Amino acid sequence: MAQKNKLDGAEADELSAKRSARSPEKYQRILDAAIEVIAERGYFQSRVSDIAARAGVADGTIYLYFHNKEEILLGAIANAFSAFMELAQAELASESDPREQLRRLALLHLSSLGSNRNLAMVFQTELRQSARMLAEFSQHQLKQYFDLIRSVVRDGQRRGIFRAEISDKILANCFFGALDEMVTSWLLSDREYPLSGASEAIVDVILRGVECPPRP
Repeated sequence: MAQKNKLDGAEADELSAKRSARSPEKYQRILDAAIEVIAERGYFQSRVSDIAARAGVADGTIYLYFHNKEEILLGAIANAFSAFMELAQAELASESDPREQLRRLALLHLSSLGSNRNLAMVFQTELRQSARMLAEFSQHQLKQYFDLIRSVVRDGQRRGIFRAEISDKILANCFFGALDEMVTSWLLSDREYPLSGASEAIVDVILRGVECPPRP
């Protein structure tokens, strides 16, 4: 039993040493490098050593923060998505009209990915290479986004702005799906154009289907 306690103590000391060696700046560099490398080479062709080299750290340093490549990708996506959600919540807090809130969400969605092609590539293609990783992302981060959209829709319905008979879940799926498809089309296009320019048209189409008719 004493030997077991000694081993446990040694393991605890090793874990503590590893944690103290972690640097927020290195962590962010690894996440940024992962997005770049995976966007360029694809998830399955990317190696942890490639990510380490791009981040300017030793291979072993990666393992102070992550167990494997999948964990790196999920960490990079969660980090980027958390930053997006902070901006999205701030946008909604500064506007009370649900119609304008949808416009702001659409613009933020498209401008965020339109300004970072590598991130868009990882979100639209590489994340979807694995059903397990996509499920992990959908059940946690993406659910927050859908809940945010649905809360805007329900607020509009309570205030008589949006039709009450329309499912907020279906509308959230339509809203996200339209934006998501625009990002994919932009990535696959052989011409350059500002992705954010599509946000107004998308929201106009959505609003025409959900707004209550004006009262006589």
